[in-house]
Parts: sequence; C-alpha cells; structure tokens
Amino acid sequence: MILPIYTYGNAVLRKVAEPINADYPELNTLIDNMFQTMYHAEGVGLAAPQVGLPIRLLVIDLAPFKEDDPELGAFKITMINPEILERSEEEVSGDEGCLSIPGIHETVSRAQSIKITYLDPDFKEHTDVFEGYKARVVQHEYDHLEGHLFTDHVTPIRRQLLKSKLTNIVKGKASCGYKVKTA
Repeated sequence: MILPIYTYGNAVLRKVAEPINADYPELNTLIDNMFQTMYHAEGVGLAAPQVGLPIRLLVIDLAPFKEDDPELGAFKITMINPEILERSEEEVSGDEGCLSIPGIHETVSRAQSIKITYLDPDFKEHTDVFEGYKARVVQHEYDHLEGHLFTDHVTPIRRQLLKSKLTNIVKGKASCGYKVKTA
C-alpha cells in the first residue's frame, strides 16, 4: 500500500523517533509499504517519520544508480533502531533533496564514512561501515530519526533564501507526483 508522505511543517518530522522491538505490529507489512511508497515517489530512501510514524525504522534502495555504479545498484537495506557510532572527520559536499521537502535541492556536507549499528527485519544485529554515497543516504535518512532535515545543514543565508519555498510546502502549495500529508 502506498502511504502519504508527510511534508515539511508536520510535527512528526521534528520528533526524535523511538526504538521498536520485534513485537511491533505488522512490521513486515509496514516495511513493504515503505518500499512501495518510496518507489512510487521515485525516492531512494524513506524513514518512518516521513510516513507519520515516530519510530526508528528506515529503508534504502539505491537501484536507480546501478548503471552508474553496480555496487550502489545492489544496495538495498532496512534498518531498525540504527545508531551511528562514528563519523569520519572528512566531509564531502553533495546535492540532496527529500521526499518530505518536494522541489528543493541543496548542497549539504556529510561525513565521508560512518560506522553504524542496526537491526535487520529479523532483528539480527549488524555493525557496518559505509562510505561515499551510501554513507550520505544513510545519514540523510538517519537524520529523520533524530528530528532533523537536510535543510538544517545548509548555511543560514541559504535557509533564509529557502524560506518562501518552505512556507509554500507548509501551505500545501508544493507540486509533486505522489500523495502527501501537509501540516
């Protein structure tokens, strides 16, 4: 089932998400619905707060990049209760957008590599190191679990320049090709 994506201005996007356990109701259905929602919106990552749930769950599928980089194309992951353990000092700037902030893209600096621990859908624990674009996307989605948005990482002057566009999103005046829930 395709779920509505909560857009900028919704309070759930600013909450620190809560951990879940294996008893979370219909978790596998939720994960499937999140992937379907993400694919329908032509995204590569989606965190549970973006579908209105303040829980520590995110999904990522970098298949759209398989022609440019087969390693990225094979990266499909579900993370439950992730926690970033380490971030490299080296940062890399790159363009980011967000399904919850339609029509806006900005340059954001992120750690080049991260070490993260998380549970998979079978609640098996993993600790992995991700670099480059994988690290960027994981950090972007992880931010949603911490109540942060990519626009929080832009310079104050850029944020000021985005103010009218963000206000339009809050007012439901943003155009996108997927179902949204405005503030």
